[in-house]
Parts: sequence; C-alpha cells; structure tokens
Amino acid sequence: MTTPRDDTLWRRVVRDLADDLAVDAHARDRAGRTPLDEVERLQEAGLTAFLTASDPAAGPGGHGADLRTACTAVRELSAADSSVGELLAHHYALSWTGRFLTAPGTRGADPFARLDARTAAEGWLLAGATEPAPPGTGPGLTLTRADRGGWLLDGRRSYDSAVAVADRLVVAARPAGTGDLLLVLVDPAHPGVRAEPAADRVGQRLTGAGTVAFDQVPVPRSRVLGTVPADEHAVAPFTSLAPLVLRLLLVHVALGIAEGALAEARDVNRARPPEPGAAPGDDRPAAGGSADRDDDPYLLLSYGELATSAHTAAAVAERATDALARGLRAGWALGVEERADLAVVVSAAETVTGRAAVQLTTRILELVEGAPPAAPGAGGGGPGFDRFWRNARALTARTRPAHRLRDIGDHYLHGSHARLARSA
Repeated sequence: MTTPRDDTLWRRVVRDLADDLAVDAHARDRAGRTPLDEVERLQEAGLTAFLTASDPAAGPGGHGADLRTACTAVRELSAADSSVGELLAHHYALSWTGRFLTAPGTRGADPFARLDARTAAEGWLLAGATEPAPPGTGPGLTLTRADRGGWLLDGRRSYDSAVAVADRLVVAARPAGTGDLLLVLVDPAHPGVRAEPAADRVGQRLTGAGTVAFDQVPVPRSRVLGTVPADEHAVAPFTSLAPLVLRLLLVHVALGIAEGALAEARDVNRARPPEPGAAPGDDRPAAGGSADRDDDPYLLLSYGELATSAHTAAAVAERATDALARGLRAGWALGVEERADLAVVVSAAETVTGRAAVQLTTRILELVEGAPPAAPGAGGGGPGFDRFWRNARALTARTRPAHRLRDIGDHYLHGSHARLARSA
C-alpha cells in the first residue's frame, strides 16, 4: 500500500487511479458485483489512509489531508466511477468524526486517535453512519448493558456503502432508557454481524450499500468512540459540522458524475465518423447533406448550455468547500450563527449540483444517441451513458431539495437557523 505524502504525489495517485477505474467502469457497473476489487484498488493506492492524522499519535501512514484535498480526490474519482467516489466519501466522513467529538488537547488518548492509527497503518475502509436512523426506517440500533461490563448491540440498519467489504463499522446506537447516541466501533467479522447487500439497485451499484443486522454483538468500553447528546442545544456548533462534511463530499460525487459524463460525451461526439458521402479525411459537408456535426449550431448550443451548467455547479460547490474549510479551521470557537450560514451554503450546493447532475446526464443521453460504445463492455443502451444518469438519479434521490430550499428561504427571509441536526 502506497501513501501519498505531498500534493504533487497525491494528485498523481488520484489521477492514475481514476484513469484505471475509467477503463472498465461500464463493465463493472453492468456486472454489479460486491466492490471487493474497487476497495482493493483504493487501499493499494493508499487513499483510505489519506485523511488520517499524520501526527505521531496516529501512527505511521496517515497523510493528514484537509477538506479541500478530500473533495478534490472524491470529485476526480467520481468522474470515472461515482460508486468508488461515494465509497471514499463515506469513509472520509467517518474518518473525521473524532475531530468533531474530541476537545483540543485530548486527541492523543481518545478512541478515535487509536482508530486513526489503525486506519493509517492497515488501510482500513470504514463504513456505517454517525446519525440516528431516518424516520420511518425502524427503531434503529440499541445498546443494553452487558453482565461483564460494556454493551451488547442489537438491531438492523441500512447503510449507503461498503456493508459487506468494510474493515470496521462505525455505528450510532441508543442505550436503553436514554436519547443520547453512542458511537461504537464494530468488527464486521464478528459472528453476530450479518451484512445483507442491496440487490438490483438502479444506480450507484458498486457502493456496496445494504443492511447490517446486529445480534448481541459485544461492545467493550474501549470501542465506545464518543457520545452525541439527544438535546440539540447541548451539541456544540463545531460538532454539528459532521453531517455537513458528508453532505459536501456527496456534492462532489454528484459534481464528478456531471463532469465525467460531459467529458465522455464530448469524446464520443468528437470521435463520430463523418457524415455519409464525405470523402475520407474531408471535414467539409457532404454534397446535398446536412452540415458537418462540428458546425451543427444545435450541437454547439447544447454543449454550451451543458458546460455552463457544469461550471455553475462547480462554482457553487467550490464556494461551499471554501466556507466549510473556514468553519473547520475555526474549530471549537465556531458560533451558532456561523454554523447556520454554513448549513445554508452546503444546502445550496446540494440543490444546484444535484439538479445539474440529473439534467446534464439526461440531456447527454440525447446527444450521444446512436453513437458507438464509449468503452469495451458498455453493453446495451447505446454507448453506456445511462450509467451516469442512473448514478445521478440514485445519488440525488436521497436528498429532499424542497426541504433544503425551504430552509434556505427561511434563513434568507427571517434569519432563522436550521436545526443543528445530526442527520445528513
């Protein structure tokens, strides 16, 4: 396993991996298998240890990269294979959780620091979630006191990535009789843990999403990573940035889908054969035929609109990335007002980027209609561009743009704060 150490090296590592993933992305999407190969590629490139702290307390191997670096890596990989981008996004968000729960000066001794060290040294891939189960999905996970100390974990919970391939699960569960959440570390190899990968997903087929069932799984005190209070007013504004980090990383997954689809469609249109009747190497319109596609005003207009849409989404995402990076640098001094402003900026990026990804990938299906396959193994459906559309739809279907827009409007008109919710 390699470990990127400087900006020049990590950029080359990410670019090389993205190029490698792009070669067989269509074929792997069609197969829809458990992402064992994809995880191995991430670990071999050293990207699972990319965000772990690089100080001595975290052990060897960590890069200690910042948020912008993580977003750039996720975006570039998502342009090639958005399932792999989402796998990495969830892993990175979980990797950073300890920074939001541990006060300054205590990082060297807390359980998340030990998790950092193991993740960096062994290249672990993390999966799970640090927020409560969404409403209407069941009671979630519960903890009961074990006779010999510690806890027993029970329940079922759906997760969006890596349920069958993660090295460790970071999950949120409620102790009996309290509304607080405990974040605990679970070894998925324990016999009481059963992963049930989701079958026949429309898009994001290689994220390894599914359900995990826990049956009397022991959780010793040393694997309790932290506590999130039930009372939102008791949650520090800095702690409540955790779900915003995940949401922003997923914004960059959506942006990568849009940019990847646009770039691949451009390559397909450039490579199209000349119109019937044109001489080999002759770029002029065929006699009596329509204008050459290179000069087709409708095609040029379409690509101009799509490129502008992608640029707009990128600008909004970059603004949100810069704002959240400033919030992270503020640390525990972050105030409630600043946190509310950050939530609005991230929500705006979600809305703009999600819409752009769906609309852009839908339009591209029309522009490449009848083109030859873009890559070996693309299968049916023209050049395989339905993959981008399906991935964009699957990724954005989890968010509720109307709710985000109402929060943005309420903040703009009345200066109100969205709840300091733990849910992403």
